[in-house]
Amino acid sequence: MTRFVSVAPERLERWLAGFGERHGSTSYDVTPSRVTVEAEDGSRAEIDVPFGPLEELTPDGLVAHVLVERRLGLLLVRRGGYGAGVFEGTKLVSSKVGSRHVQGTTKAGGWSQQRFARRRDNQAREAFAAATEVAVRILAPARLDVLVCGGDRKAIDTVLEDPRLKAIRPLVRPPFLGVADPKQKVLEQAGVDARAIRIELTDPPASD
Repeated sequence: MTRFVSVAPERLERWLAGFGERHGSTSYDVTPSRVTVEAEDGSRAEIDVPFGPLEELTPDGLVAHVLVERRLGLLLVRRGGYGAGVFEGTKLVSSKVGSRHVQGTTKAGGWSQQRFARRRDNQAREAFAAATEVAVRILAPARLDVLVCGGDRKAIDTVLEDPRLKAIRPLVRPPFLGVADPKQKVLEQAGVDARAIRIELTDPPASD
């Protein structure tokens, strides 16, 4: 069986040690983009290197890499809200969240439906324009090392198309975060999730 766990960067070294304690002696296959840990009992842990590539291709190199204090930008956009933040390590140093009303779908038909659709599209454009202005104000001047996005992919693409955000587009890295309408607490939790190490665990083969 395969499952996923998320581990804070500060806990990764201890987690790896515990994996060996639980499953027996371990061996590592380390590449710039992925680290695979095989245990004596057949268990496996696979880690996509966050904010790679990994330069020192060792387990200690991975731990040191995830503990680097990066200036991380966060951009969250949905039809109903948006948020942008800058983190230095675990500390949120700059942020702004906001909301715009965008009507939901309707069962009306004919001319009413067309008018409703136009109004809804206009509201969405206004919401994305507001999100863009916040991204320009908070993220563009922040000298980011990496940018993590979340919410609605189409909305994010729309915001990042703005020429004023050209310099930060190449900084986008996974994960893409699924979030509720961005409020301050959602933004803060997204910062935790963006830093977390995602580990794919595979259980040992079943005994006959």
